Amino acid sequence: MSFGFMGIQFGWALQMANMSSIYEFLGAKSGEIPLLWLAAPLTGFIVQPIIGYLSDRTWHPTFGRRRPYFMIGAILSSIALVLMPNCSELWMAAGLLWILDSSINISMEPFRAFVADNLPEEQRTFGFSMQSLFIGLGSVVASALPWIFTNWVGMKDEVGHVGIPSNVKWSFYIGACAFFLFVLYTVVTSKEYPPVEDKKRDEKKKVGVKEGLNEIIEAILNMPKRMKQLALVQFLTWPGLFLMWFYYTPAVGADIFGGSASDTSDPALRTLYQQGTELAGLTYSFQNLITFLFAMLLPVLAKPLGQKFTHQLCLTVGGLGLISLSLIHGAQNQVFFFAVMGAVGIAWASILSMPYAMLADCLPENKIGVYMGIFNFFIVLPEIIAALSFGWVMDTFLDNNRVLAVSIGGGLLILAGILTMRISETKNS
Repeated sequence: MSFGFMGIQFGWALQMANMSSIYEFLGAKSGEIPLLWLAAPLTGFIVQPIIGYLSDRTWHPTFGRRRPYFMIGAILSSIALVLMPNCSELWMAAGLLWILDSSINISMEPFRAFVADNLPEEQRTFGFSMQSLFIGLGSVVASALPWIFTNWVGMKDEVGHVGIPSNVKWSFYIGACAFFLFVLYTVVTSKEYPPVEDKKRDEKKKVGVKEGLNEIIEAILNMPKRMKQLALVQFLTWPGLFLMWFYYTPAVGADIFGGSASDTSDPALRTLYQQGTELAGLTYSFQNLITFLFAMLLPVLAKPLGQKFTHQLCLTVGGLGLISLSLIHGAQNQVFFFAVMGAVGIAWASILSMPYAMLADCLPENKIGVYMGIFNFFIVLPEIIAALSFGWVMDTFLDNNRVLAVSIGGGLLILAGILTMRISETKNS
């Protein structure tokens, strides 16, 4: 069931590790980066609740409920991944990111409900942890691809090359193939249970824009108490991650390695920047290796510690890791970059599983898809706020210090961890 999530993560991981540097290679300034990332949260905000609502009401004896959406999203995402590194202008890359993120969300949202549909309550923590494991595995490979093409394949651009490097282009091509094939494997090999009687009645109801909006609004107004508490945790967690995705890669390339993506007068500066961004991609890969390994420990830890304390502990470790990036001066001691992102990997494993495991127990069975989509609101709303406002914060208060922006993200993760301890432990609350 979770194998397709590994393919989806090729799309996300390539984006997270490379989009900011792609923008800078195409001439973007650091203060412009947050707004250029607006596509990611805004498409999730729009697409995920709609897909959740529709997939709750889809059933076909052969194709099931969630799997048609997996396949449609995979086809569109793979096409966008092939086109992305061939953009020659900044506006082209920014526009294509909207298409890519919309397509990935079509595949991704039903995967969360897919696990809740097919597993009994006592297996859901394990099921969501298994998703984290496959997400980590896919990201290990995807994030390291540019570094692999340079250091193992020997791919080098000519001196004076401008625009997106060849190793990034080929990484996206490989990612497109992986996305499609891994999702196809899940679609072909997985089965879904036929809907029970109350779900069948829901599916016979008229499915239209008005009906969908009414149900989404009704679900928002009647959110379970635990979902509201988890929403606040998510509201702080994801902007912290977003700041890392905005600025970690260019921070390593520009602020720590001392390079430049857009200075064509000095090829040495571009080389330094590319070396820094390749190292950042490799540390993203290490982060996801830790996620892959730690995901196997999460169910073991959660049993004695409880879900919310386990999540709080992981968020704190990740936050401290991001804050410690400010202690690295120069490119000599590269092991410290791996320590920073290893700590983030521990947090990422929990972020991808524990909130959903805590949420699934309090949701009505016939509305899991729409509630999972609504839960995404509390990921994307703060990301939209960050995308619209943080460029101004960078220019006005942070003097375009990318490392400081990443550290602020770490502080938000720690605060989210503190709020996790407020979550109700009452079953079905």
